[in-house]
This record gives sequence, structure tokens and C-alpha cells, in this order.
Amino acid sequence: MQLILYSKPDCHLCEGLQEKLEQVREVSFDLEVRDITTREDWFQAYQYSVPVLRRQVDGREETLPRPSPRASVGQLTQLLQQYQT
Repeated sequence: MQLILYSKPDCHLCEGLQEKLEQVREVSFDLEVRDITTREDWFQAYQYSVPVLRRQVDGREETLPRPSPRASVGQLTQLLQQYQT
């Protein structure tokens, strides 16, 4: 599974989600972190909603539900398991 995390510098919510994603072991995925400040279209789309987690399916992106900042690694694992293809 290919996951994309839209993030921005100095965003503690973004950093927290990335750290938890890096701890997930039960689901196999590649994680690409995209800094929204590097592209105007990303910035316009996500400036008020980062972190945004999406997965790539058949060449298109699909937004996953935003996990709570308090979600555990186990809860995040359960969320990702629902979206495995």
C-alpha cells in the first residue's frame, strides 16, 4: 500500500502522526511525506487540514479518515487494515 502524508513544518499533529505511522508493523506500506509548503496547489488544498493521510489506488489518491491525535499505534493499525488492498 502506498500512503501519502500531507504535512507542514513545525506541525506537532503532523509529526505525531508520522511517528505513529513509522511504528506500525502489522500493515505493509510505503510512506511518502509531502510538505504542503513546497507546492501552491497542496498548500491551497490542505493549509487548514493537515495532517492529511491519503492512499494511492490505481493512480489516484483517496483520503483516509483522519485519526485522532490521541489514537494509539494499535488504533492506527486497525484503521490501515481496513484500507489494505
